[in-house]
Amino acid sequence: MATQIDTRAGAREWIALGVLTLAVTLLAVDGTVLALAVPALTDSLGATSTEVLWIGDIYSFALAGLLVTMGNLADRIGRKKLLLIGSVGFGISSALAAVSPTPELLIAARALLGISGATIMPSTLALIRSTFLDAKQRTRAIAVWAAGATAGAALGPLVGGALLEHFWWGSVFLINIPVMVLVLALGIPLLIESRNPERAPIDLLSAFLSVAAIVPIVYAIKTVVKEGATLGFFAGAVVGLAAGVTFVIRQRRLAHPLVDITLFARPAFTGAVIANGVSIFALSGLLFFFSQYLQLVRGFSPLIAGLAELPATVAAILAVLVVGWFVTRLGRGRAIAVALFTTAAGMVGLALAESLPNYLWLGIALAVIAGGIAIAETISIDTVVSVVPRERAGAASSIAETAYELGIALGIAVLGSVLNAVYRASVPVPADLSTSDRTALTESLATARGALADRLPDVFAAAQHAFTGAMQITAIVAAAVLAVAGVVALLVIPSTKGDMENVEH
Repeated sequence: MATQIDTRAGAREWIALGVLTLAVTLLAVDGTVLALAVPALTDSLGATSTEVLWIGDIYSFALAGLLVTMGNLADRIGRKKLLLIGSVGFGISSALAAVSPTPELLIAARALLGISGATIMPSTLALIRSTFLDAKQRTRAIAVWAAGATAGAALGPLVGGALLEHFWWGSVFLINIPVMVLVLALGIPLLIESRNPERAPIDLLSAFLSVAAIVPIVYAIKTVVKEGATLGFFAGAVVGLAAGVTFVIRQRRLAHPLVDITLFARPAFTGAVIANGVSIFALSGLLFFFSQYLQLVRGFSPLIAGLAELPATVAAILAVLVVGWFVTRLGRGRAIAVALFTTAAGMVGLALAESLPNYLWLGIALAVIAGGIAIAETISIDTVVSVVPRERAGAASSIAETAYELGIALGIAVLGSVLNAVYRASVPVPADLSTSDRTALTESLATARGALADRLPDVFAAAQHAFTGAMQITAIVAAAVLAVAGVVALLVIPSTKGDMENVEH
C-alpha cells in the first residue's frame, strides 16, 4: 500500500502566514491611515481638496494599476524575491512621504508607495496558495489573510490617531519602516520561494494599458462630480474606456495574457470579484471621510477619533470566527449576499446616527459595517481562488487583489467626490463673505476650519451641518451600491452548503 504524503502545514508555515498577513495588513493600514492626518496636513501643506483626494487615492491607483503586472513578474522571478524587494522599496518610499514639504511631492511619494505595494501584495496570496496544500488549512489561511486586509483598513485610523496625538502628520508613514524591517527579518528565513515554472513573458503594452484604463476613468469621475461635463471629463472617459477595451481585446489574443479574461466566464468567479471590490469600496470611502467627520464636526482629537473607530476593527477580527458557520448554514452565495445586505443596513444606520448627539449608535453602526464587510471579503476571496483550477489560481489571485485595491481607490475617489459635491451645493455662503473666506468655505470643511472657526463660528457651524448632511447622503449611496452587489452575489454565486472548500467548479 502506498504511503500517503502528509500535506498539512506545520509551525514554519503558520509563522510564515503571520509574516504574509503582517505585510498585507500594513498595506491595508496605509490605505486608510492617512484619513486622520488630513486636517493636519491640509493646514501644514496648504493642500486643496483635490490635492487631498489625490494624496489619499494615488496610492491605491498605483497599486491597483500595477498589481497584475507585478503578479506576472513575481511568477517569473519568484514571489518571495519580489515581496522582499518591494518591502525595501516600501520602507524607502515611506521615509520620503514623511518628509514631503509640498502636496505635489507627497502625492509623488504616495505613488511610489503604491508601486512598492504592488510588488508585495500579489506575492502574499500566491505564497499562501503554494504553502498551504491542505484544502481546509488553506481556507483558514486565506481567512486570516482576508482578516488582516480588512482589519488593517479599519485599524488605520486608530494607528493614525495614536501617532497624531503625539507627533506630526508624517509619523503615519514612518511607522511603516520598522514593520517592513520585521517582514524582511522574518521573511528571508521563513518564506518558501515559489514561481511559475513556465515563466511566461510579460507583455509591456498590456501593462501600460492596464494603468491607462484605470487612472483616466477615475479622473473623469472626479472631474464630472466637481466641475460637471467638462472637456477634461470627456477626455478622461474616452481615454480610459478606449484603453480598457483595447486591454481586454489584447488579453483575448495573447498566448500569455496579463489577465486571464476567460475566468470571468465563470459566474461564481465574477460575482465573487464584484463582492470583493464593492465591499472594500464602501469601507475605504467611509473611513477616509468619517475620520474627518469625527474631528471636524464632533470635535474629537485624532486619538479619540481613532478609538471611536475601534468597534470596526474589533468587529472585522471577530467576524472571521463566524465565517465557517455562515457558509455551512447558508452556502457561499447567500452568505456573501447576507453580509453585503447587513453592511448596507449598517450604512443606513450610520447615516441616521451621524445627526444624533450620542456616540453609541455610531459605534454600533461601525461594528455592523465592518463585520459584514469582513465576512463578505473572506468568503469572496476564498471563492475566487477556489472556483478555478489550481494551475490558474495565481491569475485568479491577481484579479482578486486588483479588485480589492481598485475598490479602495474608487471608494475614496467616487464617494469622496460625491461628498464634496453635496457639501459645496449645500453649504450656505453669506453674501458679505470675502473672496478668500468664500474660497476656504467652499473648498472643504478642513480649510473652512482653519480660516473661519475662530473668526466666524456661526459660518463654520453651518459648514459642519452641511458636511454632516453630505456624509449622510454619501453613506446612503454606499448602501445602495452594497445592496446591488448583494443581489448580484445572490444570483450568480452558488450557495452549496458545506465546508468552505466545497464549491461548484
